[in-house]
Amino acid sequence: MSFWGALYVGAAVMLAVYGINSLVLLSLYLYHRKHTIPLPPLVSTPLVTVQLPVYNERYVVARLIDAVARLDYPRSHLQIQVLDDSTDDTTAIAQERAAYHRQQGLDITVIHRQERIEFKAGALACGLSMATGEFIAVFDADFVPAPDFLRRTIPYFLAQPDLGLIQTRWGHINGDYSLLTRAQTLALDGHFVVEQTARQRAGLLMNFNGTAGIWRRACIEDSGGWQGDTLSEDLDLSYRAQLRGWRFLFLPDVVSPAEVPPHVAAFKQQQFRWAKGSIQCLRKIGWSVLTAREPLFKRFQGLIHLSSYLVHPLMLLLLLISLPLILWGGIPGLPLAYLSLASIGPPLLYAVAQQALYADWGRRWAVFPVLALLGTGVALSNTQAVVEALLGRNRSFWRTPKFRLESREDCWRGKDYNPPFSWLVLGEATLALYALATAVVACLRGNLYAVPFLLLYAAGFGYVAVLGLWHSMPRPRFPLPRLVEQA
Repeated sequence: MSFWGALYVGAAVMLAVYGINSLVLLSLYLYHRKHTIPLPPLVSTPLVTVQLPVYNERYVVARLIDAVARLDYPRSHLQIQVLDDSTDDTTAIAQERAAYHRQQGLDITVIHRQERIEFKAGALACGLSMATGEFIAVFDADFVPAPDFLRRTIPYFLAQPDLGLIQTRWGHINGDYSLLTRAQTLALDGHFVVEQTARQRAGLLMNFNGTAGIWRRACIEDSGGWQGDTLSEDLDLSYRAQLRGWRFLFLPDVVSPAEVPPHVAAFKQQQFRWAKGSIQCLRKIGWSVLTAREPLFKRFQGLIHLSSYLVHPLMLLLLLISLPLILWGGIPGLPLAYLSLASIGPPLLYAVAQQALYADWGRRWAVFPVLALLGTGVALSNTQAVVEALLGRNRSFWRTPKFRLESREDCWRGKDYNPPFSWLVLGEATLALYALATAVVACLRGNLYAVPFLLLYAAGFGYVAVLGLWHSMPRPRFPLPRLVEQA
């Protein structure tokens, strides 16, 4: 076998490992899904600080503050911090809503930093230095926590002294807004319902998702506090805390609704930040995970979790070397035919998650092909993120813009915060044409088993490129086909 053939097989095997791990997590979920912990009684009401990190969120900051003000918890034991790094009128809106709620007897302050030192991690650390609470809840700008959030989480901390974090499930305010948002909710449900439940209940390392969770302050401080040397300060602190012996709890039945990005460029920015931050955490704490005094399976799962975004450069590598391999003698087929069975893991995982949550789960799961296109189409952008992380290159924190889309009639076009056009779209279009040309050559050379995968590449990159061009238009003059965008 040639060097390029060996490289192809190696990349395919690594991809198969991640696919097979989806089946592993699904099996763990099915085994543990009924192992719930009853809500203990609320025997006391400790001091709680709710932190709301925001940056240029004029459309949603008032909704966030008003929602947190409705928390059903004694006001004498509740502190709210609006951690505001904004450079626009978000600050004035936040101050107006905070002043209103202070008049109603709520302890709420707006902490405005002039410089975004260490981005969100810096804001959280700044707020923590002024916090009075024994427990610290965090909500991003687009979240709308339920009034009973604290009453459904605090009792677990009181009953379990070594419990450091409780993560709740994300809900979806605008999940049915378009095909793009429906595909994202499918992915998020799979992560929370199956992956988070499986990891937590099987005793594996899990992560705080950056929002809709609550920390024991002592856990944060004992684990080194918030650190801004990665873009995933949540994942970083999560692993440092668990390696120090703190336990985490995931509550799938406590739901905190939020918005998902309606703009494909915003979705790609979010994925870029998550991908780069995850690989930065892998570089930072991967060795600590590998050498921890934990069972081998737990360490292996931790490394798979931290490195999961490596699937995108592996996918891109497979595509790029497919054409020369076909021209020079063919893609190794026999082992890959069996390894491709690993690809059934993700669709099964998402199907089980939908079945666990919704009566109409079949209709919701039917958008999986769109999710498959998205997962393929973001490979170029996420590969750039992974490379930057591996090379240690720093870049500004790319926030995910929110537009307060609460119904299908709401529109994000013409609003501030829309991401600018990215020339990466041309790279995605080029890769779509490359994949299509490679599929044609594969047909002519008799490598028919490679054609379905190549067509998926062509469709995925093509879909993301077309959507990127469409969403960058200020006022489209013609409707986009329903298959591409249902908005």
